[in-house]
Amino acid sequence: MGQKGHKGSFYNCEGSPVSSLHEALDQCMIALDLFLTNQFSEALGYLKPRTKDSMYHSLTYATILEMQAMMTFDPQDILLAGNMMKEAQLLCQRYRKKLSMSDSLSNLVHRPTMDQFTEEEIHAEVCYAECLLQRAALTFLQDENMVSFIKGGIKVRNSYQTYKELDTLVQSSQYCRGESHRHFEGGVKLGVGAFNLDYGLLQLEEGATGHSFRAVLCVMLLLCYHTFLTFVLGTGNVNIEEAEKLLKPYLNRYPKGAIFLFFAGRIEAIKGNIDAAIRRFEECCEAQQHWKQFHHMCYWELMWCFTYKGQWKMAYFYADLLSKENSWSKATYIYMKAAYLSMFGKEDCKPFGDDEVELFRAVPGLKLKIAGKSLPTEKFAIRKSRRYLSPNPISLPIPALEMMYIWNGYAVIGKQPKLTDGMLEVITKAEEMLATGPENEYSTDDDCLVKLLKGLCLKYLGRIQEAEENFRSISANEKKIKYDHYLIPNALLELALLFMEQGRNEEAIKLLDSAKQNYKNYSMESRTHFRIQAATLQARSSLDGSRCTVSSVSL
Repeated sequence: MGQKGHKGSFYNCEGSPVSSLHEALDQCMIALDLFLTNQFSEALGYLKPRTKDSMYHSLTYATILEMQAMMTFDPQDILLAGNMMKEAQLLCQRYRKKLSMSDSLSNLVHRPTMDQFTEEEIHAEVCYAECLLQRAALTFLQDENMVSFIKGGIKVRNSYQTYKELDTLVQSSQYCRGESHRHFEGGVKLGVGAFNLDYGLLQLEEGATGHSFRAVLCVMLLLCYHTFLTFVLGTGNVNIEEAEKLLKPYLNRYPKGAIFLFFAGRIEAIKGNIDAAIRRFEECCEAQQHWKQFHHMCYWELMWCFTYKGQWKMAYFYADLLSKENSWSKATYIYMKAAYLSMFGKEDCKPFGDDEVELFRAVPGLKLKIAGKSLPTEKFAIRKSRRYLSPNPISLPIPALEMMYIWNGYAVIGKQPKLTDGMLEVITKAEEMLATGPENEYSTDDDCLVKLLKGLCLKYLGRIQEAEENFRSISANEKKIKYDHYLIPNALLELALLFMEQGRNEEAIKLLDSAKQNYKNYSMESRTHFRIQAATLQARSSLDGSRCTVSSVSL
């Protein structure tokens, strides 16, 4: 641990001076500002000289590298970020009090108080917990064995316990705010918010409104929660007003900031403003040329925007770009290229001489493993592609629109009747082709898929009875489905969501319970379970609310 010098300064083990805590925080705020104005290399260059002796410089540098790794999924980027985060953690350890927060848990009688810590020591605690949390997050990106994965879990536990203790300190009557304490409190709110959903959202919101070093990280976590987590893994009901409120001040301050332009695009897409979303994503790509990873994130979103509009050539163009430039999942990208080609009309010229059958056949050989497991979307694409391995393959009916369901895209087009009508027309044509074509081993599966997607379009167009009939027909054919078993629990989920819109919450809960309890080991099971859980919470909440209303009326 470093030796104390004059007030507010530290010396490292070799006796050379280390900048004061306040100066380090000011410099890291400057680096963060560079990062948010797309000056990524400059931000890293500004921080690098101090990464060996300043815990905040080291943590900020490692955090930027981790953001890059999470965008690229590149093994070298993951390794670099992991090594740097480990160095940052070791540096924080040098400045921690001998009896650390996590150590104090073994003695519940003597809980730590603020007067036991210097200002530097209390910051070392929160930085150390943050390093543990970020290193654990990296294990989800690495091809780790089970032992390493368990070690990641231990890091999460130790990090959580430290944040818990720090939160207790902040809430205590002895806590007094020093000059740098807004940064310390921001760190605690970031950590507590990351671990606890309900209380955590409040903590993150408080952290986001503060003027601390970690305020922007709180904002990013909340924006991810509102625009991705609750959308893709929920019912599609997003608190878009809260997301806009969080984003607005940062977009005003950083009008060309790639991160904020990206989230602005996500918000427009979720609102159903597809053309506005496209403009935002294109603006994000134009804003900077240093980190192509931001471009790739935008390409993915643009691919879906053009899918919603039924512009298969443009969607294909972005899938092709991703397959050539990004290493997240070649299997998924090639599958999407093939899916879009299969949507082309007979008169359309196919780019680069690509053939969808050959592309589908290539998908199983592109399997990638991350954290010892394949990505769920990739496994789904591989399973669907296997039917093309036969010498005379039977084509998938509407693969692009099926994958759109996996990413909850119908909740987007449902905001625009014109887009929903266009999609219904494509689905109806596929249904007619299946009805007039010869019977084969995939006939029931394909017919049920088309009915699921048709039911969704009908629901959003307000044709409730027809939507219900389509969803129910899937359960009626349950025993005939051979491969796409995921359709059954998802049909029950969609029927439940339809009932919830009509206030039939008790019926909805029964369907959701059936979907959760009676079906196992199907494609995208975890994602479906998240959606079932979100729908169940929503239905129970509505039911409890209506009971309270009835009860108060009775009184």
